[in-house]
Amino acid sequence: MKTEHVLLRHRDHPEINELENYRKIGGFEVFRKVVTTMQPNEVIEVVKSSGLRGRGGAGFPTGLKWAFVDQKNWPHYVVANADESEPGTFKDREILEGNPFQFLEGVAIASYAVGARAAYVYLRGEFWQIAHQLDRRIQQLYHAGLLGERLFGTDYSLHIFTHLGAGAYICGEETAMLESIEGKLGQPRLRPPFPPSFGLFGKPTVVNNVETLTNVPLIIERGAEWYRSFGTEKSPGVKIFCLSGRVKRPGNYELPLGTPFRKLIYEYGGGILEDHPIKAIMAAGASSSLIVANDPALDTPMDYESVPSLGAQLGSASVIVVDDTVSIDWLINKTVHFFRHESCGKCTPCREGTFWMMHLTDRITAGKASWQDVELLKDVASQMRGKCFCALGEFSIEAVLSGIERFRGDFEARVKG
Repeated sequence: MKTEHVLLRHRDHPEINELENYRKIGGFEVFRKVVTTMQPNEVIEVVKSSGLRGRGGAGFPTGLKWAFVDQKNWPHYVVANADESEPGTFKDREILEGNPFQFLEGVAIASYAVGARAAYVYLRGEFWQIAHQLDRRIQQLYHAGLLGERLFGTDYSLHIFTHLGAGAYICGEETAMLESIEGKLGQPRLRPPFPPSFGLFGKPTVVNNVETLTNVPLIIERGAEWYRSFGTEKSPGVKIFCLSGRVKRPGNYELPLGTPFRKLIYEYGGGILEDHPIKAIMAAGASSSLIVANDPALDTPMDYESVPSLGAQLGSASVIVVDDTVSIDWLINKTVHFFRHESCGKCTPCREGTFWMMHLTDRITAGKASWQDVELLKDVASQMRGKCFCALGEFSIEAVLSGIERFRGDFEARVKG
């Protein structure tokens, strides 16, 4: 049983957001070790063996992504995705504020592993205070000789830069993020080619989430087998679960992957407000399908393989809990308004589809709709599936289609007045 935090280590070691305190617990000794004693491919193999998967939502194997970097095209870049914009997600912010140096060490190790000598931390525009603090801490690393030219007496050099977005959700999509860093409109690129072959400034680039990179220093220090002692065989390691909604104790909980929903919601979250019956779960924030919160669902392990059996995805593990005081038509109206506002407008299915879904859900929630409007809403959402340029449009329909299918009674009650 995990007794210490891997990611939220500031809860065990207060004040490690200052470099002196972080170094007292061995901070940046792992980075020194990899630069002075390991080859880049050795670092990649350790991360591969650990089974670490991307924590931004896609769950793609991290070491495999690093291995895909084109070795015939230089220079290489690393971009850390700190554009935490998904409703219900607030894990990366706690890392950046409480445990920033472990994250920065993860960025540095990833950069060495893929041969990058420049790394960018892309932060959402609302994180401007965090960006200022991160700039100060990066300067401390330069002064300590932990960043800059010819590190630790070797030929390896590394520079880290921060880049603030302008508050656009779409820039959390990796290619839109690269466009934004380049000073262009934050809209997704056509893929392929993928960033490991054609990324920032047209060069091979690895894009990883903050939580993903924060795992790396302890994986290298303690080994792949240690990391695999947490979680499940196919989803090893720990995960920060962001718990919100109608629970008594919302917050971030770092738990092994495979922990059941029931344990998160009732043991850690304290159960439902005023002990109301639980109704639905959104496992991946606003991008989620709605899970019917019956006993089999509550006992389902939260990992990348098990959650799809419920007709949903784990995603970034932003668990929003809904009880019987919430009408599902109201809930999807909120999610559709969000996606309509954040659609970049590049592709017609998303631009027009989110517009019409917004108007239809407004009409339904206001009690001015007929069942034909509900059927039309379902038809609009279905027509968008598989036709959008990037994942935003696909995310916008998940709650809509699953809500109508699994909570039909809420819509029938609303259209009957």
